[in-house]
Amino acid sequence: MAMNKILLDIILEDNHVLLRPLEASDIDYLLPFSIHEPELWKFSLVRANGKENLENYLRIAMQAKENQTEYPFIVYDKITGQYAGSTRFYDINFPFKTVQIGYTWYGSAFHGTGLNKHCKYLLLQFAFETLGMERVEFRADNTNERSKAAMLSIGCKVDGVLRSNMPTCDSDVRRDSIVLSILRNEWFDEVKENLKIKIA
Repeated sequence: MAMNKILLDIILEDNHVLLRPLEASDIDYLLPFSIHEPELWKFSLVRANGKENLENYLRIAMQAKENQTEYPFIVYDKITGQYAGSTRFYDINFPFKTVQIGYTWYGSAFHGTGLNKHCKYLLLQFAFETLGMERVEFRADNTNERSKAAMLSIGCKVDGVLRSNMPTCDSDVRRDSIVLSILRNEWFDEVKENLKIKIA
């Protein structure tokens, strides 16, 4: 079912993870990461390290949700019974049937646990099968090897590199952004089944 707007609360879950709409009040769940793991936002333009930055991060996310350009989630790990981080849909373009998935981060304890693949499966399934998208795009700092490896492992294909695409937080050096994507036919032909096997 194609939609022109995301009007309702979206809850995505399987046996491993639950994604629900991010709220400003979730600062209590995310603040420990913000205080103790500031390196999680090393490659981010919008930092959430420290309480003040986290409050700003949430404020920006809530405004983008209100504007219908982004839809942020908080991620809950059912295995540990703990909140793990956040992710979102952004650059939502219904006329073009495209969307990006990003702003994704998890506490270090959840790296390598399979959590990310479960999240991406649910997000991709919703994007292609409920929102009717034709293309889901991912971007990352081209020097962020962890992020690139994670995207390739779920079935993304590299479209190319946007040179000097964005500013960086800590210097005058601009970053190159790698662009990856999954197309609708790729999801149904191979990516969905391959990812399902990986999270089984």
